[in-house]
Amino acid sequence: MPNHIAVIMDGNGRWAKKKLLPRLVGHKKGLDSVKKIIECSIKYKIKTLTLYAFSTENWKRPIKEVEGLLKLFSQSISKESKKIHSNDIRLKFIGDMSILTKTLQGKIKKIEKETSRNSSLILNIALNYGGRLDIINSVNNFYKNKIKKIKINEKNITNGLYTKGQPDVDLLIRTGGEQRISNFLLWQIAYAELYFSKKLWPDFNEKVFVDALYFFQNTERKFGSI
Repeated sequence: MPNHIAVIMDGNGRWAKKKLLPRLVGHKKGLDSVKKIIECSIKYKIKTLTLYAFSTENWKRPIKEVEGLLKLFSQSISKESKKIHSNDIRLKFIGDMSILTKTLQGKIKKIEKETSRNSSLILNIALNYGGRLDIINSVNNFYKNKIKKIKINEKNITNGLYTKGQPDVDLLIRTGGEQRISNFLLWQIAYAELYFSKKLWPDFNEKVFVDALYFFQNTERKFGSI
């Protein structure tokens, strides 16, 4: 089994468009799939799950959609916090939180603190996250307090990422039929297996998850060797 699964949850907008519904309805429906993949991760004993919720590029979307998404995040934290805690899930938000409202930042800090000792599943929510930004921040923070000019290495960068202390991604799943990384965990997926599904994210189910696991288990991981 993969220790760390990362997911690009793509297709909410297209799902809504097909049904002649507003895009935000697709995002709301996508929350059901978030619950499903968390349940699947616990069922199949996955240790770390990272979900790509909102990228640094998503601010380019229409203002109403962005505002609606951020409201959904805030409501979800309030609504699901008890369930997350009771299921022994450690919730961690990765990305630049400084741009978010003080209210949302407060909710994030509170739930991260409340679940910090949970251990059944580490659930990373990538919010206002970008893989390039993650690496840049790591390098800048490394040199911030250095008086001497020291040569940076892979370990230094890894220890400065939002996912510090967590294993690299073993399996990356992307729904929606697109086959690209979209600036997601660029450092952490260096040797991840990539699984692309044509299912739109609101249609995600356990079968998609199991198919991805079978794909992973039937792939010979070489890490550069023969």
